[in-house]
Amino acid sequence: MGVERKSGRRSRSRERDRRERRRSRSRSKERKRDKIKDRSRSRSKSREREKDKERERDKIKKLEKSPPPATKTDNKKDEGKKEEEEVEEISNNKKEPLSLEELLAKKKAEEAAKSKPKFLNKEERAAEAIRRRKEEVEAQRKVLDEQRKRFEAFRAPEIPESRSRDHDRRERNREARVEDKESVKDKEKEGEAIKERYLGLIKKKRRVRRLNDRKFVFDWDTTEDTSVDYNPLYKERHQVQFFGRGNVAGIDIKAQKRDQSKFYGDLLEKRRTEAEKEQEKVRLKKVKKKEDKQKWDDRHWSEKDLPEMTERDWRIFREDYNITIKGGRIPDPIRNWKEVNFSPEIMEIVDKVGYKDPTPIQRQAIPIGLQNRDIIGVAETGSGKTLAFLVPLLMWIQSLPKIERLEDADQGPYAIILAPTRELAQQIEEETNKFGGPLGIRTVVVVGGLSREEQGFRLRLGCEIVIATPGRLIDVLENRYLVLNQCTYIVLDEADRMIDMGFEPDVQKILDYMPVTNLKPDNEDAEDETKLLANYNTKKKFRQTVMFTATMPPAVERLARTYLRRPAVVYIGSAGKPTERTEQIVYIMSEQDKRKKLMEILSRGVEPPVIIFVNQKKGADVLAKGLEKLGYNACTLHGGKGQEQREYALASLKSGTKDILVATDVAGRGIDIKDVSLVINYDMAKSIEDYTHRIGRTGRAGKTGVAISFLTKDDSVLFYDLKQVILASPVSVCPPELLNHPEAQHKPGTVVVAKKRREEKIFA
Repeated sequence: MGVERKSGRRSRSRERDRRERRRSRSRSKERKRDKIKDRSRSRSKSREREKDKERERDKIKKLEKSPPPATKTDNKKDEGKKEEEEVEEISNNKKEPLSLEELLAKKKAEEAAKSKPKFLNKEERAAEAIRRRKEEVEAQRKVLDEQRKRFEAFRAPEIPESRSRDHDRRERNREARVEDKESVKDKEKEGEAIKERYLGLIKKKRRVRRLNDRKFVFDWDTTEDTSVDYNPLYKERHQVQFFGRGNVAGIDIKAQKRDQSKFYGDLLEKRRTEAEKEQEKVRLKKVKKKEDKQKWDDRHWSEKDLPEMTERDWRIFREDYNITIKGGRIPDPIRNWKEVNFSPEIMEIVDKVGYKDPTPIQRQAIPIGLQNRDIIGVAETGSGKTLAFLVPLLMWIQSLPKIERLEDADQGPYAIILAPTRELAQQIEEETNKFGGPLGIRTVVVVGGLSREEQGFRLRLGCEIVIATPGRLIDVLENRYLVLNQCTYIVLDEADRMIDMGFEPDVQKILDYMPVTNLKPDNEDAEDETKLLANYNTKKKFRQTVMFTATMPPAVERLARTYLRRPAVVYIGSAGKPTERTEQIVYIMSEQDKRKKLMEILSRGVEPPVIIFVNQKKGADVLAKGLEKLGYNACTLHGGKGQEQREYALASLKSGTKDILVATDVAGRGIDIKDVSLVINYDMAKSIEDYTHRIGRTGRAGKTGVAISFLTKDDSVLFYDLKQVILASPVSVCPPELLNHPEAQHKPGTVVVAKKRREEKIFA
């Protein structure tokens, strides 16, 4: 019995659960139906829904409070009763018309709901903002449309609408055609710019940046305009347009200024009296006269006579000829031979020799020499230095009576000209004989390699000028073949070379042989033109020391400070630099490849004469023999040759019987061979100064030339200086091998290269 009761209770509880589920399902369906109905109805049904919900809650409470059924029959009865009650409730819930009280209550509820603050979520706020913005835009558009219509009605009230439309259409078409043409042109320019940039059709020469150049170098050329852009987006930028004359607020500034000036001009014209008008005319004439005078004074110096030259004109003159001067009270240079107070005999010789215009060093040095003033002349080789010191000397000797000159022949010469090499001394003798021979002025050359007795015999006969090398001149002085009792003029030609060759003690010894009674005072009198000229015209002339050089090393400056008194320094161009007309070419190679490269250069065909420089006497002889075997006319010149052989080699090269001269540094200074087309440094010079003098044998007297140098690793000491010389030349190009060579990046001795450590271990 107990088991059966338990099973019956379980079955009843299960049935009760099933009924509860069915009821909950039916309730959920009813709720769904009610929600659908409520959505379709108006807000007035809200109160009815609340009543229905209250009824449902009451039902649920009653069901929860009712006790569970005891038996199956009771359960069935309860189910039947509940179903009947539900049918009655559904029938009671049928639609009924609202009464007047309900409508009033509903209206009051809606007003109360509206009066209460309503909180919106994010989406609702965004939608509300968009709606308000649209309303504002619409209002603004309406205002602008009204303004535009009013402006068009005011602008052209008489033009019919159809005509205005046609006019606008034609204007738009015309503007479109102009824009199409401009866009086509811009596209073409843009295409050309792209081709130039990426295809490289136009190659512009870029400036090579030097490693030691401190100036900033731009990546683009200054002629390039980087602001042009053919893209229409950037070219046609939007600008604010104003009505009127195209300016801000319709104001034309230029028209306003023009009208204002016209107004005040007319006003002044009306107020002026006749006297004031005449006074203004006189003032304008004075201004014009002053301007014309200024134009007349500002003429170029070549258009002026000598008395009209001003200090500004002389400064421009020196700049035109690249003349730089130092020292006080330096006289003005000469513009041409006719303006110099030369004697008729010297002018006749100048015309006969064919010197049309003086060279820059002659323009400035000759007026200084005519004042008996000491001179230091620094100029490139081949610039006419010989005539620069020779003309003042000849002028002074010619001013002395010839009888006195013959009586005082045993007192020695009036002038000594010192040169470092025999060839240069003989070259100076040729130039001196051109001018001194017709004037009856005798010249004697005292050099080594010739008989000392013969030279002594010629000195005893008397002479006015002695041209000598320092060593042989000391020999002659010590053996009493020559005395310097009346020597007042001494010239040191190529002074830097003499000091390099070790002649500084010899030069000082020669200067000690000269009398000391005629020394210039070491004060301002040595610069005073009147006192110097007063002494210049007497027989007891002050000693005049002239020093010419191509470079100014410290030893030359020391010698100048010792023996020169208040000298005038004349620089032509840049001291110690080769002529800008010489093209310098450099080849870096091994010693074995030099001969092959030389044959290659000569086989191209060169115009004689050609000079090939070597460092050793034996190397010169070997190279000359090898060239003669190959069919070239070659001769040699070095210190091991006798004087006659050296003279023959130079004469044969100048006359054209020989085409190539193989020489050592003996021929590197002052030797003037006309029209040398090519200089080859077969062996590189030992110093950059010697290199400068070597290549100075070509490109002389205003002509162009070529200098080729063979470099080996043994010449690395000169790489830096050589690179600087080539980069400074406007007609030369430094090869990449020399430009990027490690030895050419720093001056020797300035940078200490740290040695690399071998097998260096780092312990962390």
